[in-house]
Amino acid sequence: MLRRIVAGVAAVVLVAEAALLVLVHVVLGKTTANQSMSIAGMDPNVMSKATYVMGAGIGAFLLVCAVLLGIVAVRDRAPGRFARIVLVIAAVTHVVLGALAVALIGWSAFAATMLILCLIVLVLTLPAPGDAASAAGPRDTLPRDVPPPPPHAELKPTNP
Repeated sequence: MLRRIVAGVAAVVLVAEAALLVLVHVVLGKTTANQSMSIAGMDPNVMSKATYVMGAGIGAFLLVCAVLLGIVAVRDRAPGRFARIVLVIAAVTHVVLGALAVALIGWSAFAATMLILCLIVLVLTLPAPGDAASAAGPRDTLPRDVPPPPPHAELKPTNP
């Protein structure tokens, strides 16, 4: 049940983050095009279009992550191999974004990025509902052919 809630919250947060990052890239692209900025002689139109493409790419990636988290929330099961790989890439991306955010924007952006990272990692590490019951079962019972351990008085040291 906890995995379902966390995955749903993470999916909603990733959709909001995708929209915000696309909006930031659109503003940066328009600013670059309107100011005719160039860095080291690069064409401003190429820089503007590259900014739009990067915004669309990161937005699409975050939306794919949100869809995968939505599937995890609906099924209430651990993500599959492909989903795990994509979510681990998203987690690493958020670590890098957090380092950049604290340097360029401030601690509040870092905290928001780390909160999203925590949600993704929590979805990846929460045990499945059936895992806890199956893991506790064999640990509680010993095989019948193994004798019980001797009392403490009968234990002899192995090293003199």
